[in-house]
Amino acid sequence: MRSVADSLHHQAAEKLRQQIFAGELAPGGFVDEGALCERLAVSRTPLREALKVLVAEGLLRHEPRRGCFVAEITERDVDQIFPVIALLEGRAAFEAAERAGPADIAALEVLHQRLRAHAEAGRITEYYEANHAIHEAFITLADNRWLAQVIGDLRKILRLARHQTLHVPGRLQQSLAEHLQVFAALKRRDAEAAEQAMRHHLFAQREALRELARNHPSRIAP
Repeated sequence: MRSVADSLHHQAAEKLRQQIFAGELAPGGFVDEGALCERLAVSRTPLREALKVLVAEGLLRHEPRRGCFVAEITERDVDQIFPVIALLEGRAAFEAAERAGPADIAALEVLHQRLRAHAEAGRITEYYEANHAIHEAFITLADNRWLAQVIGDLRKILRLARHQTLHVPGRLQQSLAEHLQVFAALKRRDAEAAEQAMRHHLFAQREALRELARNHPSRIAP
């Protein structure tokens, strides 16, 4: 059973993650320990343990004698991360296709129907949520804790970019078509096709980010 102190620092770490992802703690911003202790209602000890966790995850950086700062993600970082996460999520799709049973496919069918409905209605926020649930379902089906761990860590870093790629004209429908291709391969138990389709989906997302940066800078969250 977790000690009270251990539980407090895990809770503080999760609250800090959410504040970083929401932009409440701005990229490059100084992490004021005193203010955070008050805001999170925790003492310095669990807060500092939480900060160590986020430094290890890459969400914060620590500078000796200065303290912690919210990490910033560059275009170079994004360029380096996407090929890696495409390989990893492609492998997750491969393993999911090998392991999926009838009940798993039925559950995925429901998720994809929901995804299609959100796409057709132009509900971008809800589409993102369904999209995330589908990616998580593939990772869960793969049943590979090492894949899950590394993908989870990289996705946390990518969330620092806070780009809204589905605002790129045509991307919503394109993303749906890509997901349906992955699912169709999984239903056929074609693991290699599922892997290739998932990789294609991730690389297409990177291209959408480039287009967003070029043509729609106002749609990129600060």
